[in-house]
Amino acid sequence: QVQIVESGGGLVQPGSSLTLSCAVSGITLDYYVIGWFRQAPGKEREGVSCISVRHGSTYYADSVKGRFTISRDNAKNLVYLYMGSLKSEDTAVYYCAVDGTYGLGHEYDYWGQGTQVTVSS
Repeated sequence: QVQIVESGGGLVQPGSSLTLSCAVSGITLDYYVIGWFRQAPGKEREGVSCISVRHGSTYYADSVKGRFTISRDNAKNLVYLYMGSLKSEDTAVYYCAVDGTYGLGHEYDYWGQGTQVTVSS
């Protein structure tokens, strides 16, 4: 059974940084892709970033490019999302998801419960 647990969300001020963690259990991630998605109130879910666990290839949405960094710790089945220069529009519930296909434009197979990130002064 695949389990995905996100952590690290919270309330931060604009301009600050935050790192989210995604812990995955129940599968070996070597051949999978980990994606971060977010959903703000009243908006559709948006793909933020993804990483190929095996190859380390990364992809970022234009809205976060240059500010966010995705990384992985293969030995610990952990994936991180470093979020820098946070803006109020980054406020959302952030979800970690796992899939076999690289990219953000499709539905992922496995999802976590999400962690709230609020950027406000």
